Amino acid sequence: MSEPTEGEKPERRWPKLWHPPYKWYLLWIPAGGVLMFLAGIIFWGGFNTVLEATNTEAFCTSCHEMHDYVYQEYQKTIHFKNRTGVRATCPDCHVPRPWIYKIARKIRATNELYHKVVGTVDTREKFEAHRLELAERVWATMKSTDSRECRNCHALISMDLAKQDPSAQKKHTIESVRASGKTCIDCHKGIAHELPKGYE
Repeated sequence: MSEPTEGEKPERRWPKLWHPPYKWYLLWIPAGGVLMFLAGIIFWGGFNTVLEATNTEAFCTSCHEMHDYVYQEYQKTIHFKNRTGVRATCPDCHVPRPWIYKIARKIRATNELYHKVVGTVDTREKFEAHRLELAERVWATMKSTDSRECRNCHALISMDLAKQDPSAQKKHTIESVRASGKTCIDCHKGIAHELPKGYE
């Protein structure tokens, strides 16, 4: 490098803290990362919004099969109306709260959409013909999870056994439950819906 001659400004020798890369397309790497991050936030927010919208009693009873059959039965039970006003809605009993189990349940629900489209239970007669099968499927799921959804509200350690009848007092002690190997749904089938014809 030649020495500056008289009258010329000396060349700046301090390096810049940041300078654009010589190849401008390299700027797309960090810009793409930021855009992907923002898209992820928007997708996640939208996904959770839809997930929660499909996790309401209004959504569950939006089809006539649910509204006209099981919802009418449910409205006559203590889970719908009681002295304290605390109510269990459809998702409280039929959709798990933990996220991974909730997603698995939603995926399984796509089978229900298929049967909605093909009209498997679109009349009262068809529904009653399938009621036992449908109920047994729900009962088996609840049994396999140790009645997890029941236990979201009903905990043995929180029960005031003195206010229960003598038979329930014996069955609801922790020792009795452990010894029996039973879970809530074993004794409380039909607590929110009518029992199917043919069920013993």
